[in-house]
Amino acid sequence: MPLPLPEAPVADRRLVLFDIDGTLLSAAGVSASAIRDALLERFGTAGPLDDYDYSGKTDPQIVRELMRGAGQDDATIEDRMASTLALYLRLLAERLRPEHVRAKPGVVDLVCALAADPRVTLGLLTGNLEPGARLKVEPLGLNGHFPFGAYGSDHEDRHRLPRVAVERALAHTGHRFEGKRVVIVGDSIHDVRCGQSLGVRAVAVATGRTSAEVLAREGPDALLADCTDVAAGLRAVLGQGDLRHHDGKRRP
Repeated sequence: MPLPLPEAPVADRRLVLFDIDGTLLSAAGVSASAIRDALLERFGTAGPLDDYDYSGKTDPQIVRELMRGAGQDDATIEDRMASTLALYLRLLAERLRPEHVRAKPGVVDLVCALAADPRVTLGLLTGNLEPGARLKVEPLGLNGHFPFGAYGSDHEDRHRLPRVAVERALAHTGHRFEGKRVVIVGDSIHDVRCGQSLGVRAVAVATGRTSAEVLAREGPDALLADCTDVAAGLRAVLGQGDLRHHDGKRRP
């Protein structure tokens, strides 16, 4: 039996929270088609999809915004929200195949390297409902590295989720993570912004729909083009090194 890893000093410990879509993986548009068809079934319309940006939003928020855009009133949206999300999850489970899920460059190696570090506690921070999140992550073999998370099923407002994750980390580890010892890794401006009220460390990765230039304007603590350089990813996540452009050059 392997010896347990020594517990890291409290000052060195980090809670690292990963977004899913655009950060850990892409799922070939299966979730977007599932939510479209759920909306069509429950409301008779999918709303203004042509120019809709899903990035960084919770599943309930997506339903609400699209249906408001289609002219549905809030009372009707609220009344049909639960059944719409339940149908969406059923369609996602029926349609998502392992071959649809593709890891973003280098991210599996980065997650595994972080999981092997005794200083690091890993979790998910995502707008996905928890069952949908687990369905997407499972083909990558990473669910075991994320024993807890904060999800769109916890709150519709993405900005409320970091506090949920911190409380779950406390329950899981017995340790309260605060300030820059909490790290959010994500591909959207909402990932950078959502932890600002807690003063967390934000690591932006330009592997989703948002360009590195747009992410840089949000002022993340670190910015990566992707995670192919695992050593650079570890430095970014653990707070070592300066914020750099996606081309590796130091920012002025």
